[in-house]
Amino acid sequence: MLKEMYHIPDELLTAKTEDLIDILGSPTLFHLEGIDPQPLFISTLLHGNETTGFYALQKLFKKYSDQPLPRAISLFIGNITAAKAEQRRLDTQDDYNRIWPGTHFNDSVEKDMMATVTRIMQKKKPFASIDIHNNTGKNPHYGCVNILNPHCLTLASRFSNIAVYFTSPKGVQSSAFSDFCPSLVLECGQSGDRSSEAHVLQYLEDVLALDELAPHEETKLKLYHTIARVLIPKTVSLADGDSAADIQLNHDLEEKNFHQVQPGTIFASANSDKPQLIIVNSESNEDITDEYIERTGDQLVFKKPITLSMFTTNETAIRQDCVCYFMEELRIG
Repeated sequence: MLKEMYHIPDELLTAKTEDLIDILGSPTLFHLEGIDPQPLFISTLLHGNETTGFYALQKLFKKYSDQPLPRAISLFIGNITAAKAEQRRLDTQDDYNRIWPGTHFNDSVEKDMMATVTRIMQKKKPFASIDIHNNTGKNPHYGCVNILNPHCLTLASRFSNIAVYFTSPKGVQSSAFSDFCPSLVLECGQSGDRSSEAHVLQYLEDVLALDELAPHEETKLKLYHTIARVLIPKTVSLADGDSAADIQLNHDLEEKNFHQVQPGTIFASANSDKPQLIIVNSESNEDITDEYIERTGDQLVFKKPITLSMFTTNETAIRQDCVCYFMEELRIG
């Protein structure tokens, strides 16, 4: 199902993400020449409704349409079927950023494809790997790393003064590539923001111009560690103007991403006697809900201070991924 190409079709320079299935036909790995032959690997549209990366790359390729790239690029354009539907993924699909080597997902054609992309790129010895994403909830721009080494942190600091270190969920692209090159996830706010596309374009041009990943001292990196992922069980209904639903999330928390919330802050209102309305899973997949959340009357409240990221009230995003992550600040060096 994987296609490989060695040039950017002209149609791609003006295409919308929902048109890519008609232009490419399947997920595609491009290999583009540059002045420095060691490629920068870039992946985008692993989630079909996260479009900032594609449109930033479109601008990059327009800019270099009549001149050589500073560095070779290997570009993987992922879930174009979901992009057609403007969805993160289709209900019939696995998550394209959960099935890379190291995943716990069952075997599938898509999982084999990600393993193939990884093998191809490992042989090419990339300069670095950058996977570009958007958030559903309101978040600042930040980078994510899976390994705390100087090269990964240099990549992150050139994008933002905020970075997140995480080891779960498994099967993500950045983790698979961290085995053989510096790897970073870009989290670029919400899709459709032209300023985000401009930021990503500037960042990619910066990285393409680098000869080496020397330490970057211009910004002091504020580093967080993801300690838990918050889920809603399938048996629990989620309110969207429906007062009879089991729980209603506190919409005000969407404004609190990357801010510390204090004990007693409401996480959600409860309208059910079901024993477990939310699940807080640690990075080792242990249920640690009781450590962080308690029920007081008809409210679920925080028991201790915690920093949030990616908090969203979008039910589709919650069902396909999670409500949010819990983080703590990490001090290194």
